[in-house]
Formats: sequence, structure tokens, C-alpha cells
Amino acid sequence: MNTGTVDILIRGAKVVDGTGNPWFYGDIAVRGDRIVEVAPPECIPAASAREVVDAAGMVACPGFIDILSHSHLPLMHDPRDLSKITQGATTEIMGEGWTPSPAGGRIKDAFLNLPQKQRALVGEWIERAKGWTRFGDWLETLVERGVSPNIGSFLGGGTLREYARGLEMGTPTSGEIETMRRVMAEAMEDGALGVAYALIYPPEAYTSTQELIEVAKVAGRYGGIYATHLRSEGDHLLEAIDEAIEVGRQARLPVEIYHLKASGKQNWHKMPQVIARIQAARDAGMDVTADMYPYAASGTGLDSVLPPWVAESGTYFETLADPAAQKRIRAEALAPSGNWEALAHGIGAEGVMPIGFERPENLQYVGLRLSEIAALRGQHWLDAVIDLLLSERQRIFTIYFGMDEANVALGLQQPWVKISTDAGGVDPAWAKDLGPAHPRGYGTYPRVLAKYVREEKLMTLEDAIRKMSGAVAARLGLRDRGLLLPGCYADLVLFDAETIVDRATFDEAHQLSLGICDVWVNGTRVIRHTEHTGATPGRVVRGGAGRV
Repeated sequence: MNTGTVDILIRGAKVVDGTGNPWFYGDIAVRGDRIVEVAPPECIPAASAREVVDAAGMVACPGFIDILSHSHLPLMHDPRDLSKITQGATTEIMGEGWTPSPAGGRIKDAFLNLPQKQRALVGEWIERAKGWTRFGDWLETLVERGVSPNIGSFLGGGTLREYARGLEMGTPTSGEIETMRRVMAEAMEDGALGVAYALIYPPEAYTSTQELIEVAKVAGRYGGIYATHLRSEGDHLLEAIDEAIEVGRQARLPVEIYHLKASGKQNWHKMPQVIARIQAARDAGMDVTADMYPYAASGTGLDSVLPPWVAESGTYFETLADPAAQKRIRAEALAPSGNWEALAHGIGAEGVMPIGFERPENLQYVGLRLSEIAALRGQHWLDAVIDLLLSERQRIFTIYFGMDEANVALGLQQPWVKISTDAGGVDPAWAKDLGPAHPRGYGTYPRVLAKYVREEKLMTLEDAIRKMSGAVAARLGLRDRGLLLPGCYADLVLFDAETIVDRATFDEAHQLSLGICDVWVNGTRVIRHTEHTGATPGRVVRGGAGRV
């Protein structure tokens, strides 16, 4: 077989092509930014290639596509996306709840609630972002500057609502709904993959089901997806699943459920019911799928143990400091009504580990559970939360140990579940200065390949890679990515299946994974023999309406 001159010839790899088909030994030829041939070993002459890569003993697979990335801010600071690229992630899909653009409307400062260290991290981008009046502006600006991975995004549902209505609770006016429809349509024209809501956080927590449907209808007309952090992952998990399915049914578009889980021990028994409910919807013709990360603990702000009305009007800390508001907060947080997701409920203070402290006097609490912090301070845990939030004046990133490992394994095995990280890509050299982190940002994909494939054999290598690549590309309509097939973009990963492993832990998260040897993005080598090359060949990937 003769393909003519090729730029790269990867020889003798165990090829796992992203379709779920069985592996085979083969050679992969790349010309420019595309795969031009996948052939049996030694059928492509080595003399035809400018560079020959000996991949004997290695697995070659498509680059992983993270459907739930939070690399918005890290990529502004550092284009290398190091902790993700070294996991094999070649495409970052962002947008859960928030996007840096569009700016304007009633958005005063898209970066308003960032901790001080994160605001310093993005520096001049904060002012620059004020000119990003179209959804696509921030993606184009990042690629123009240079980024290692491909990047794409949903329109953040919280950004959309804030643009039209600010941080006010209540039902939007007809004019505000029309603004949301217009901005949603413009985002889809710019290449948004759909709209993504995070329904436990303000201002999305203020959003009614009908409002979700009205926005999702616009995304659906352009071929988009409704993605959702469910309104409840705990006590009202089943009802939240039903709401997501109903939005998809009425708006006539696919539904993606972010980081599927059953949180709180009293809810662990619901996971099989959740799976059955999603499968029943699929059997009835509804296009519903989900993604998961392979950890039994989640990560978000400590402020999530408090009711979302505290954030109304953008005066969070002023409201939190008010004695009358504190009295109401105590009543609602200790006996939740069920109309908001009280993250500490069912987990208990012993399952809550705040780690994102910035003030020197609070650093002593890093790594302690909330119950231990409260005991040290001689306070009830809720009073400690209020005082610490007022002291820090930022959300305080927190680990919530609320999930069951058996449920994680069960969920990951479902054919319609994909793998995501729910994290951004960072370099431990500078990320350590931001404080502790969730290990998923460093270890998600290698953890699946080491723990669930090699060690526990809960899924095959082929299916795990499909859930990280081909299945994600298909979900997003990226027909020329996520597969090792001729004509597809050359987003490629070589790894050692026997040594790949995650090293990041909850005690020490800032550790890169091992075993990913080489990575190419659009035919350009980004990782060479485990080291980042400094290359920034990433491009914007777009939804159907923006692929012209």
C-alpha cells in the first residue's frame, strides 16, 4: 500500500480506534492535520514518511474529548493545558453554567466571584473579556493566542440568564425571555454546542422548567444539546432526572446529564433506579445520555451548603453578614425544604472537606473535615461555614465525600455513559500556589484505564476508550474527531497500557499522571516522550450551526 509522502508514520501499535471495535495491530499515517491511512503492520513503506514513530508495545488511540471541562481560566493563564494533555485529552469542551462571553446585557463582571488568586491568574484577560460581546469571541481569542488542545463550548446557562436578568430571582419578563432567545441563537451561530445549565447554583437555581424549555427550543433548532448539572443529585434525584428528560422532550433536542451520581448515603440505593429511568427514556425514543468522572467525591464551593437566595442581586456577602438573613439561613440549611440542593444534607459535616482557603489564618483548616474545623473553633458547623465564608469572601473550594464507589463503577459501565473530568487543565508548578484541588483534574482518564480496565476489569480497553473519544465526538456531532479513521483529524495518543496510572490523590492532588507517552493535536506533536513540546496547535470545534 502506498500513500505517497506522509509526515508521520506510527508503526506497530495496538490500535484502538475509538469505535468500540476490537483492537488490532496496525500502522497509522498522518499527512498535515489528518489521518490518511490505518493499515496492517508494515504495509506503509517507512521510506514514504518524514518521521517514523516506533509504537511497538504501545496502544494508539484517538485523543480524549472532555465533554465537561473547566479549562476556561487555566487556558488564559497557560495555553499548555498540562494536567489534561498528559492524560491524553486533546479536546476541551467547556460551558457548564458559565462562559466568559458574551459580555454585556446585565452582566457587570463575568469574573466577579473568582477567588483573589484566580483573578490574579487571569490578570489582563478580565478587562479584555469586556469586549467579548459575542459568544465565540473568547474561543477565537484563545486560539489566536495559541492553545495546545482543541476547544469548544456550550453557552453557559447562568451567563445567559445573567445577561438578560442579572442575578434577580423570579420569572423573567417576556422581554428578558426574548433576549435569552436572541443571545442563544447568536451563540449557536457562533458554533456553540448547545446550552448547559448548572441548576444548583445561582442564577440557574432561579430558573423554572419552562424557562429551560424556552431556551432549549432555540438550541434545538440549530442542532444543539441541552446539558445539565441536575437540579438535585441527592434527595430529589429522580425528580431531577424527570425534569431533564421533560426539557428534552418538549424542546425536541438531545439531553446530556453532567457528572451522573447519587449523592448522600440515603440516596445511594437510587442509582439503579436512575439508570433504569434513563434507559426507559431511551427505549421510548428520547435521546438522553450522561457522563461521569471516576471518583466517589465531588468538588464545588462551600457556599453550596447554603440556600441559593443568598446570592440574589449580587450582594452575597452583604446578605450573609446580615443577622436576620443568618437566622433564615440557619433555619433553611438545617431543615432543607427540598426546593434547593443542600449539599451537606445527608453527607454530614464529617463528609465535607473545605480546602480552598486563601487567608493565612484559615490555612490551618486545609485537609480537615468541616466537623473537625467546627470543633477546633468551638462552633456549630453551620456557624463555622458562615464565618469562614465571610472571612474569605470567596466560595472556598470544597470536597464532598457523598458518593458510593460501587455506584461509580455501576454507572461507568452503562453503554450511554461517557468519561468526563469536570476540571480544568493546570501545571502543578503554578497550581500548587492556588491551594489543594480535586484529583480529577490530573487523573481521570488514566484512572479509568488503570483501575477499571487493567486492575478491576470492569470494562474493556476498547469500551473505555470509546467512552473517552468516539462516543463523545458522536454526542457532540464532531464527525471528524474521536476516531482513528482515514479523513479524521490527527488527534492521537500513544500510551503504555501496563504502566498508565493516576497519581493524584485527595491528600496530594497536584501530581501528573504517568503512562501517556506521546500526544498529537491536529497532526502536531504536543507531548514527546512524556514531555510537553510547547506546541499550541489547538483549534475551535463548533456545533452544527457554526461549522460553515
